[in-house]
Parts: sequence; structure tokens; C-alpha cells
Amino acid sequence: MMQQDEALQLAVAFLARSQRDDEPPLAVDPERVRESGRLLIVPYNSVQYLASRNDRHMLLDCWPILVDLDRGDVRFGTLDERHLWRKPTA
Repeated sequence: MMQQDEALQLAVAFLARSQRDDEPPLAVDPERVRESGRLLIVPYNSVQYLASRNDRHMLLDCWPILVDLDRGDVRFGTLDERHLWRKPTA
């Protein structure tokens, strides 16, 4: 079983590997990280938005990163899983 801080490190590394050259710099949003079931839900957005929280800089299509706390699998969430971060369970 993985601890949240270890899972968060995996999510940060995953986001860095997934970053495309044509995207603005991205970072995880540590204030909004939470657990739902045995998944760590790790939202991210542009560095500029996270620094200002100005909606003008928000990226609207950021599906959170999901880390399975039992297996350590890391991936982006899918549309079918939207309920996990809209109405999380403990």
C-alpha cells in the first residue's frame, strides 16, 4: 500500500513526462489533491493559473491524474470516471 506523499511524487513525475511542447507549463494543484476510494486524485493546471487562481488562465480540459494507492499505477482520469472527482468518496 502506497502513502499519499509517495503517490503524489509519482503523479508529479507522470505529469512531467506527459507534458507536450505546445502546452503551457503545468503543475499539480496540491491544495486540491484528495483520496477517493483507493485512488489519489491529483488535479493539475497551468503554472500561471495555480499562481494567480485567475480563471482567465485556467485550462478547462485537465482531467486529473489518478494514482492507484494499492498498485502504484498512474494515469489520467477518463470521462467515465468523472464521478470520482465530482463526488469523491472516502
